[in-house]
Amino acid sequence: MQLNWLDEQTPKPKRLSSGFPEKMVLLDLETTGGKAIYHRVIEIGLLVIENGELIEKWQSFVDPEISLPPFIQRLTGISPGMLQGAPRFADIAQELLSKLEGRTLVAHNARFDYSFLKNEFERAGISYNAKPLCSVKLSRNLYPQFNRHGLSHIITRFGLSIENRHRALDDAEMIYGFFKKSSALFSDEEIEATCTAILKRPALPIKLDAKEVEKLPASPGVYYFYDDKGLLLYVGKSVHIRNRVMSHFSSDHKNPKDLQMSSKIAHVDFVQTPSDFGAQIHESNQIKALAPIYNRRLRKSKKLYQFRTHTDSEGYLQLGIESIDVNNPAADEHFGLFRSPRQASKKMEKLADQYFLCHKLLGLEGDSRNNKPCFRAQLNKCFGACCGKESADIYNQRMQTALRDYQIKIWPYGDAILIEERDTQNPDARCFHLVDRWRYLAKLRLIEDLYDHGFQLSAGQPPSQTPPQQSEPDTESRFDLDVYFILVRFIVDRDRAAMNNLHIHPLMRRPDEYCD
Repeated sequence: MQLNWLDEQTPKPKRLSSGFPEKMVLLDLETTGGKAIYHRVIEIGLLVIENGELIEKWQSFVDPEISLPPFIQRLTGISPGMLQGAPRFADIAQELLSKLEGRTLVAHNARFDYSFLKNEFERAGISYNAKPLCSVKLSRNLYPQFNRHGLSHIITRFGLSIENRHRALDDAEMIYGFFKKSSALFSDEEIEATCTAILKRPALPIKLDAKEVEKLPASPGVYYFYDDKGLLLYVGKSVHIRNRVMSHFSSDHKNPKDLQMSSKIAHVDFVQTPSDFGAQIHESNQIKALAPIYNRRLRKSKKLYQFRTHTDSEGYLQLGIESIDVNNPAADEHFGLFRSPRQASKKMEKLADQYFLCHKLLGLEGDSRNNKPCFRAQLNKCFGACCGKESADIYNQRMQTALRDYQIKIWPYGDAILIEERDTQNPDARCFHLVDRWRYLAKLRLIEDLYDHGFQLSAGQPPSQTPPQQSEPDTESRFDLDVYFILVRFIVDRDRAAMNNLHIHPLMRRPDEYCD
């Protein structure tokens, strides 16, 4: 699935989004009951996360020093015999504290787990204080379209696999699985904004009245920052407008742009959308149309670049960079879409590092026609394809693997489609997006409006496995690279489409006699 051609925020495999706290402990407790004052912990399970990577798993039974209620035994599967010989909390308190200190505590319904930890540490003569990150609140903020956010609902929603529900380590691993799924579905900025909103409430800019923030909805859409003279400063999008806006006012101001912009913001406006899909499309179009002074300059590219493969006389696949027709990105032997040769070259270097590809055969070093080993071969970063040490078949297989995710997506429908975007919380809030061959044609309020664009619904038409006969696109619907990536993410990724409650209606052209 092509999610990473230009989207540098897409997380790497097995790594959580950098929007989460840099150091975390994902923790779950099993207890003898629900009141921390007199019930006790019987099991602790935790995962230590640093820089998005899982570095440690830890589990321990705990002797509660009181009887184990039958209903807890039935719920957890933990029997009194399993706790025989287990350490008391005081015996493991220092070891547990060493894993918690300096890390953000994360738990599902964090108030429950934190209250038990605090009371158990206090009994052991240790003061423990933390600002926990609640994964229930995280789910509510990232997925407002769902009503239930218990761990069982999240497990079902994301198809997570668990062996022992209501066991500490297993449940902690489900939080990790939920974070991994969310890392693939949301940008680092979106996740960071949500975590920031849960962990702390930033101070408002000096020129911004609190009422400006209070009016903001906890729903998807696009927001606009203006100064006191009405100048548009910034346009952004979010699945939770209020949280994302507040994240700009964080006291640490990791982004210098936020610090500079914050002092000027006097007014905030917004446009709600049924889902993240509509927010991304609207944000992209608005930034191009309005050119806010603090946004990265998005523009419709007049020229694009792709990788192109060809086989040399020795049978090795070589890779080059070619400019292409922006309205007709090629698919055969072409890979990727880039705004500039430099951007394509940087991506090529990353692929070479990841797959041990030869810089000579990629055109990044010297003359590929001589048989001298490349510089990287001396560093064992190339296996010798440049000098015949590695066979063409083996090298080509690795090259094809490296390029597999960069294949141009063939339009999977026979003609245009209508993407129906619904708000699950408000059935009356829906809109329609007219799209043809990765080109965004129009946003429609009523489904009947598509007739004005020369289309009608094609009942029961399945996705086509072959591309349609292409006609010349209208000048009004030129290929837009940013919109293309958004469409690929939401149309190709069925999970993402389902999460955003998108429904696709195949269309067909209206007969000429019915068109104006």
